[in-house]
Amino acid sequence: MLPLLFLGLLAHACLVRPQQLQPKNIFILAGQSNMAGRGGVVNNTWDGIVPSQCQPNPSILRLSANLTWVLAQEPLHADIDTKMITGVGPGMAFANVVLAKDPTFGVIGLVPCAIGGTAISQWGRGTSLYKRLVRRAQAALQDGGTIQALLWYQGEADTVSKEAADSYGAKLESFFVDVREDLKSPMLPIIQVALASGSVPFVDTVREGQLGIDLLELRTVDAKGLQLESDGIHLTTQAQVQLGEIMADTFLQLLPSTNGPILSPIPSSAPRRAIGYVTWICRVIIKHLNYLT
Repeated sequence: MLPLLFLGLLAHACLVRPQQLQPKNIFILAGQSNMAGRGGVVNNTWDGIVPSQCQPNPSILRLSANLTWVLAQEPLHADIDTKMITGVGPGMAFANVVLAKDPTFGVIGLVPCAIGGTAISQWGRGTSLYKRLVRRAQAALQDGGTIQALLWYQGEADTVSKEAADSYGAKLESFFVDVREDLKSPMLPIIQVALASGSVPFVDTVREGQLGIDLLELRTVDAKGLQLESDGIHLTTQAQVQLGEIMADTFLQLLPSTNGPILSPIPSSAPRRAIGYVTWICRVIIKHLNYLT
């Protein structure tokens, strides 16, 4: 009886643990409420509806608040964005599409970091949110794996004033450069979302800041036009699924196996050039020179 019980436990462990022990393809999910997920949340209540595109998959894990890998399931940010009610976000749809379109991709590790209502100034280097993002990203690498991309959706909080909107683009670019530097990945792919909502008229200013950033391996997808909840701010569940699918297709374009040129989903009048990488190198050199002097 005991040997049979032991074999049963061993078999169960073999079914569960290999995914958690494999090196992971890690994605950082950061920003504010639309990344944290408010799909299906009405009057501070989540309807609990999880679409088929967001169902759990044994090959999709989530780094919990206590830095352990668990099976990923909605809401992804339930133990991260704890001051608000969370619902469906783009993360699960993103991961499921990546695996469906590239079955050889391997285990995906999602690292939720988004917090609702946060402005870009709260994400600058040295802030608590920034330090937690870096700490969680580094913890995700402890048992192997590679950070494949930063998925970023934020900006609504910066549409409330002209001053915040005017300075948004420069602060966002600095954030992207700093994250790449501190994660020691100067060409880390970044997929950001251009706003779907915000305070008029400054939402257009923030969108201009988002679309005006010219860094290598940065792609921007547009949420404008996707359906919003009744609050006029947050994406509906179906819109979050659509966004996740678009972000997944955008990421897959960045993989080396992709045939043909890599194009930004949003046309830009600014040429895509190496200035982003050169800027990063110059900043690193200047910081080290200042330190030495």
